[in-house]
Order: sequence, then C-alpha cells, then structure tokens
Amino acid sequence: MYRLSTLLLALPLLAASPPALVEHTIASDLRGGYQVVVADLNHDGRPDLIALASGLTELVWYENPGWQRHLLAAGQSHMINCVVVGREIVLASEFSNEAKNSVGLVSVLHPGEDPTQPWTVTEIDRLPTSHRLRTADIDGSSKLVVINAALTGPAAGAPEYRDQTPLVYYVPGEWKRRVISTENSGVVHGILVNDWDGNGRERILTASFTGIHLFRYGKDGRWTRTEIARGDPAAWPKSGSSDIAVGHLGKTRFLAAIEPWHGNQVVVYTERGAQWEREVIDTTLVDGHTIQAADLNGDGTDEIIAGFRGQPRSVYLYSYDAGAKHWTRSDLDKGGMGAAACAVADLNKDGRPDIACIDSTRLKWYENASGH
Repeated sequence: MYRLSTLLLALPLLAASPPALVEHTIASDLRGGYQVVVADLNHDGRPDLIALASGLTELVWYENPGWQRHLLAAGQSHMINCVVVGREIVLASEFSNEAKNSVGLVSVLHPGEDPTQPWTVTEIDRLPTSHRLRTADIDGSSKLVVINAALTGPAAGAPEYRDQTPLVYYVPGEWKRRVISTENSGVVHGILVNDWDGNGRERILTASFTGIHLFRYGKDGRWTRTEIARGDPAAWPKSGSSDIAVGHLGKTRFLAAIEPWHGNQVVVYTERGAQWEREVIDTTLVDGHTIQAADLNGDGTDEIIAGFRGQPRSVYLYSYDAGAKHWTRSDLDKGGMGAAACAVADLNKDGRPDIACIDSTRLKWYENASGH
C-alpha cells in the first residue's frame, strides 16, 4: 500500500525543496508493536528491519528490498527491546513496569550459516524491568558495549515508582553485568547514545522523572553523571522527561524531548551558554512515545519527528522557520500510525534519510523521495 504525502515545511535560511515521503506498509499483522531496529542482518549491504512486538511470541525481521518476513526467535514472552551488536542480537523480554512482576530476561541471539533461519538464544542476565538496550563506544576504542537501562528500581511501585533505577552495561563475549549508575530515580523511559563531546567517546543520555542526565565514562574507568535539564517542572510523578533526541539547526545543537512520561508535550532545549533553554512547541500529543531528529530535505537544519499512541494515533513533523524563529508542525501520518517507535536510516541507499515506524499492528517505511 502506498500513499504520497508532500510535507510543506517552513524554509530556513536557504530555500530547499520540501521532502516528499512515500508511505509503504511493510506489515499490518503485528500485536503490540513496540520497537523497530535498522540493521543489515544478512550482510548484503542493505539495511533490514527488526519488528519487535510485545504481544507476539516471535521476534521477526523483514529483508530489504522485498521485505520478506523471517523468524529470529520463537517462544519469547513480553519482549520490550533489542539491539544488534556485531553479528549478534541482544534481546530484553519478560517485561513489566514493576520489578515484582518482571523477570527482566536478557538474552543473546546468534545466527547460524543462514540468517533467515531461527537464531540460537542464550540467556545472559536477569535484571527486572530491563527496558532499553543500546550499543555504545564508551571509550573511543570502536569496541561496542551493550547498555541496558531498566525502567524502574527493584522496590518501585505504581503510581509513584520511587526507587533508584539501575543503568548497566555488558561487554560482548564476556556478557557480565557491569553497573554504570543507580543515581537516576523513578521511571527512566528514554535513553540516547551520542558523541556528545565530539571526541569519539560516546555518552549516554537518559530521560527520567528527574530530568535529562548525561553519563560519561572517564579514562580512569569511572562514570560521572551531569544534569542537562530537569524536564517538566510539574510535581512527581508528572515531572521530568520521557524520550530524547539530539538535532542541529546549522551549527547549533538542540535537544528534542517528549515530556513528561508518555506525555503530551514536544519540547526543544537550546544551549545558551552553560544552560539549556526549554521551549514547549506542542502540547497536543496523547501518550507520546517516540522522538527523532533528522535533516530530511538536505537544508542543513534538522526536522523533529514525534509519534504518539493515543487518538488520533499520529506521527507529526516539526520544522524550524529561521526567519520567524519558531517551529511549525505538519502531518507525516495523521491517524494511520500510532507510533511506539520510529527510526531514521537510508533504507534504499539513495543518500536520503528515510523513516521507519511501528505501532500496535503496523510497520511502515516512509521513503524520502526528495529531489526525484
């Protein structure tokens, strides 16, 4: 199924053609679709898509370019996140919001000679409420580790979720849990890996009830935690931040966030000296759950992509009008995609960033046809 939607974005300093995004439905039979991961699983030079659906017992992937469906692992329960590291996949399953109901199973999936056949699954850890998995080059060695951010602490309970929330990592091959920090508290919903300091050593940004924090791995082997912003100033548990992205307006860096947890606000933080100035650019999301930043039309200015799961279950696009100095919103998919997650990648290898999004039943690819 296709739909051509031309998004008329505000033009910044230089005139640029607005991106034309062609919508492709890859799957419409998921249950509890939660995460989409871009990775070249068969190593043919084309990025494939993993569709993780919490309501299914099968982890599946779709092979680019024909999007054939393949099974990675069967017999899984309450899957919540996965990440690709080298030729393996790390999977978090047996998830629940509260530790008392969550096994927090962490497993490694290893392929055989044919990656289209089911992979071998090996348990490596059990950390209750294991929730967000990412890879990071924490020391600039190009050797990736796997970050595991739990959602809540071991004694946390609804609705306050008051407890210290673990953030840990694993060295591939060793697969032993190493603690980064337990300084975050309450729900830690969002995590972003970014070369924050521009020195090749990737840092970890977390979004929690207490705001946005930056974790750095030092040359002495110790981790430090720095507050970036406190997020929504409302009282706990409506405080803080939920999901984060880093973007650029030319050379100016900004943070984009959904606030508070599963919140209604799209927020932009702009660096002003040592402070980050908070601007709410939208308050109409219902159960906001994913945010990305990318330069879709090649004008040097990033757009913000934000998806939400409540009615009207949509994905919005925000562009910056440099002349008027404000953000304008347009519809990427209004009513047709209650996005739990989106990812930005060049899926057809034409040099333009595309968008893939997943919701409760659907996986879609929004092909960037700008300039065609």
